Amino acid sequence: MTGTTASTTTQRWQALGVCLLAGFMTLLDVSIVNVALPSMQQGLDAPPVALGWVVSGYALTFGLVLVPAGRLGDDRGRSRMFVLSLLLFTAASAAAGFAPSALWLVAARLVQGVAGGMLNPQVLGLIQQLFQGPERAKAFGMFGAVIGVSTAIGPLLGGLIIEFAGSEQGWRWVFFVNVPIGLFALAFAAKVLPKDEVEEGPRSLDLVGVLLLAGALLAVLLPLIQQESGAGTPWYLLGAAPVLLVLFVLWERYYRGRGREPLVDLGLFSIRSYSFGTALGMLYFAGFTSIFFVLALYFQRGLGYSPLQAGLAMTPFAIGSATSSALSGRLVNRFGRSLVVLGLVGALAGLVVTDLLLSTGPGAAAGLVVAAPLLLAGVGSGLVISPNQTVTLSKVDAARGGTAAGVQQTGQRLGTAIGTATASGLFFGAIATGGYDAAISIGLLVAVGFVTLALLLAVAEQLILTRRR
Repeated sequence: MTGTTASTTTQRWQALGVCLLAGFMTLLDVSIVNVALPSMQQGLDAPPVALGWVVSGYALTFGLVLVPAGRLGDDRGRSRMFVLSLLLFTAASAAAGFAPSALWLVAARLVQGVAGGMLNPQVLGLIQQLFQGPERAKAFGMFGAVIGVSTAIGPLLGGLIIEFAGSEQGWRWVFFVNVPIGLFALAFAAKVLPKDEVEEGPRSLDLVGVLLLAGALLAVLLPLIQQESGAGTPWYLLGAAPVLLVLFVLWERYYRGRGREPLVDLGLFSIRSYSFGTALGMLYFAGFTSIFFVLALYFQRGLGYSPLQAGLAMTPFAIGSATSSALSGRLVNRFGRSLVVLGLVGALAGLVVTDLLLSTGPGAAAGLVVAAPLLLAGVGSGLVISPNQTVTLSKVDAARGGTAAGVQQTGQRLGTAIGTATASGLFFGAIATGGYDAAISIGLLVAVGFVTLALLLAVAEQLILTRRR
C-alpha cells in the first residue's frame, strides 16, 4: 500500500495535468495510427499482416499488463511506476519512428503497448490518491475528456501530420511527436508527483495469478486481433479462456486463504457500483471504439476522403465529448449513474440518426450530413465515460485504486477488441454484397447494439437501487 506526502492544492492539480498529458499520449496512439497505415505501407513496403499488428499489437500488450501494473503501483509506488512507464513509452515511440523495417516497427509498437498499459492504471490510481469528493469527480471528468478527445481526434491529428510531412515518411512523425511531449511530462513529473511511501513494505507479486489472467486475456484477445490483422485466426483459443478464468478465480481464493495478497481482490466485485460499472464500461467501449474504426474505413475507402478530411468529419464527436466530459465532473456527484443513463440515451440517439443518414448514400457530402448527429453522440459519450469512471471507483479504497482501475480498464480493452472485431467482420462482409453504404450501416448497427446493451444494464442497476431504497 502506498501513501503520499502532503501536497498543496496547486501541486495536486499540476500533478493531474502531467497525468492527463501522459494519458492523452498513450490513448492517442490507439487511433492516430489508423490513418497512417497507407503511409507505413508505402515507406516500409510493409505487408498487410504487419500493418495489422502495428494497430492490434499495441492493443494486445496494453491490455495484458493493466492489472499487474495497477497492482505494482499500489504496492511499489504509483509515482515511481508512472515515471518508469512514461520513460519506456517515450523511448519506444522514438524507436518506432526510426524503424528501418516492418518487423522493427511491430516490435516497437508491442513495447509501446506494454508501457501504455503500465502507465494508465497509475493515472487513475493517482487521481484516487490525490482527490476526494467533488474534486475527484472533476478530475475524473477531465480524464474522461482526455479519453473521448484522444480517441476521436487521433484520425484528424494523424491526417494533419501526414499532410505536412508527406505520405512516404509522414508516418514516422506520428511517433516522433510523442518524444518531446514525453520528455516534457517527465521533467514536470519529477517535480509535482507525490512522493511514494511504502507503508508496509513491498509484497510479493502473485505470479501464478498473473500468468493465469494473462493466459485468459490472451485466449480472448489473440483470435480477435488475428482476425483484424488478416492472419490465421486461432478461434480454438476462445474455448480455453473460460477455463483459465475459472482457474484464476480459484487460485486467487486459495492464495488469499493462505494469508497472501492475491493479484486481484475479488471482493471488489461485491461492490455493486464497481461490478456494474466495470461491465457497463466493457459494453460501452465495444460500441464506442468501433464507431471510429468503421467511419474511418467508410470515409477513406468508400468516399475517397484524405486522412485529413476523414479526421475533420469525425471532429464533431470529439468536440461534443470534450465539452460534456468537463461538465459531467460537476454533475456526477449529484446525479450518480442516472447521468450515465442520460448520456447513453444521447449517444444511442446520435448513432441511430448517423446510421439512418449514411444508409441513404449521401456521397461526398456525408461528413457534413452527419456532423450534427455525431456531435450529439459525442455529447452523450462525454456523459458516459467519466461519470461511469467516477461512480465505479467511488466505493473503492484508494489503496486499491490502481488494481481496481487496471481491472476496469482491462474490461474496456476487451470490449474494444470484441466490438472492433465484430464491426470489422460484418463491415467487410457487407462490402461484397451491398457496397460501402450497406457496410457502414451494418457496422454502425454493431455500435448501436453494444450501446443499447450498456443502456439496459445501467437501467437495470437503477431499478435495483430503487427497489432497495
